[in-house]
Amino acid sequence: MTAQLALPGLSPTERRDDSTTFTPNQRLAVHRWFRYSAGFSGAWAADVVAEALPRGGVVFDPFAGVATTLIAAQSQGCDAVGVEAHPLVTRIARAKLDWSTPPAAFSTLAEAVHQAAATLPTTPLDAYPELVRRIFEDDALAELDRLKRAIDAHADPDTPAGRLCWLALLAILRSCSGAGTAPWQYVLPDRRKAQVASPLPSFAAQCRLMAEDMASLQRQAPAPGAARLLQADARTLEGVADASVDLVLTSPPYPNNYDYADATRVELSFLGEVERWADLHDAVRQHLLRSCSQHTRKERLEVEALLDDPLLGPIRPALDDVCARLSALRAERKGHKAYDTMIAAYFADLARVWQALGRVCRPGARACFVIGDSAPYGVYVPVDLWLGVLAEATGFAVEGFEQTRARNIKWKNRKHRVPLKEGHLRVRRV
Repeated sequence: MTAQLALPGLSPTERRDDSTTFTPNQRLAVHRWFRYSAGFSGAWAADVVAEALPRGGVVFDPFAGVATTLIAAQSQGCDAVGVEAHPLVTRIARAKLDWSTPPAAFSTLAEAVHQAAATLPTTPLDAYPELVRRIFEDDALAELDRLKRAIDAHADPDTPAGRLCWLALLAILRSCSGAGTAPWQYVLPDRRKAQVASPLPSFAAQCRLMAEDMASLQRQAPAPGAARLLQADARTLEGVADASVDLVLTSPPYPNNYDYADATRVELSFLGEVERWADLHDAVRQHLLRSCSQHTRKERLEVEALLDDPLLGPIRPALDDVCARLSALRAERKGHKAYDTMIAAYFADLARVWQALGRVCRPGARACFVIGDSAPYGVYVPVDLWLGVLAEATGFAVEGFEQTRARNIKWKNRKHRVPLKEGHLRVRRV
């Protein structure tokens, strides 16, 4: 195995046990630039790439997120291609992929932006959405606004240094807000934090951290692989060439009703891309894989029509049973959450992802999916089993599932007491 890069403080045991969480990345150069609401360990990803492709190759992530797989592949000298459907997350990932930019060029621009922001006059803040005005104190929002205007004036978004300055601003938003966040980054405007950072010093500190990380990783990976990120749909993989991929390393959304659009509401609102919560569907959610009941309800999906999808044939009897139980519980429960349509839509989408992967993978290519199972309304959904069956139906051979973590075993989730798990599903293109 090649030497580990930019992984100070992480033991091999930590890299293994934390492989399915984003938490270790908060200590890793470049990976830590933006705290993402989901993901997996960049250290573990580098291990997988090094073991699977010791002589190089093309690594692919159809759910690229904030580019964890792509950066790990680059650090191992492999080329990487990623697909991400979330417009804002795509932009964040592309900025992170500029880590090979000369640090001095970025630092010079960042200092110019900081100086400009410190001298700009304050302008009225009424144009910001209500959520933004509610979660930031006026003084903090005024400083953030000055930074935003300074970046618009001095940082060309078509240049690496400009994109990195934009990312530095986005990365400090949460720390400069007095509002709390629920797990996985949902904003809670009425929950106030004890400590709130000041924007101008935070921006300067974030830029210094980023420049130091860039220099560190550039020293350790002087010949990184090339990386390309497409804003596209994982169900079609448009723009990815046939038989071009040697290794797939990814983590699709789990079918657990997490709303990836809502998780970025703070950032989208500050950037002026949404005005209200209702705008999230058209701006983001409609582009994503259907793993959220808000998505299926908004699009008025019908479970019967979803189940008739021929691609679901290999799991149809078991899926019918689960969806029927969820439909019955939906009628009884107060929230009437559309878990039945969510589960049917989720597996219909993943069946198409496997079809698309079959097209882009070379014969013999391997894939590792970081996945977790689900139990909406307490009805167990065997995600690893069903995804394996769908993979086999599209030309892959399942090599096994390795559990890395038990979930929901301390019964803190009062909605149900079904033990859940998380782990790696490994398959090979036949």
